[in-house]
Amino acid sequence: MYAVTRGYSGKGARELIDILEKNKADIEGLIKSIKGFVGYLLVRTPEGGFSVSVFQDKAGAYDSVNVARDWIAKNAAHTRVAAPMISEGAVILHVT
Repeated sequence: MYAVTRGYSGKGARELIDILEKNKADIEGLIKSIKGFVGYLLVRTPEGGFSVSVFQDKAGAYDSVNVARDWIAKNAAHTRVAAPMISEGAVILHVT
């Protein structure tokens, strides 16, 4: 498995997380439609928030980055949020 995190902070980040929360069903459908989907979390922080996407392979994780970028450009560009801090890597332990 492979995971990618996208962290949002600074100007517009809290507003973006609010928008993502209000569009949960849309986000869920988009993420689940990506090949190799395993799981997704959206976490609110005092500075904004971050997401964690887990896929069967690196290709799915990379696709999720593109899907997220495109969704934000279409639905939340007015927040003027900076590009996220992205971290990625192979999953070592997955517990549900």
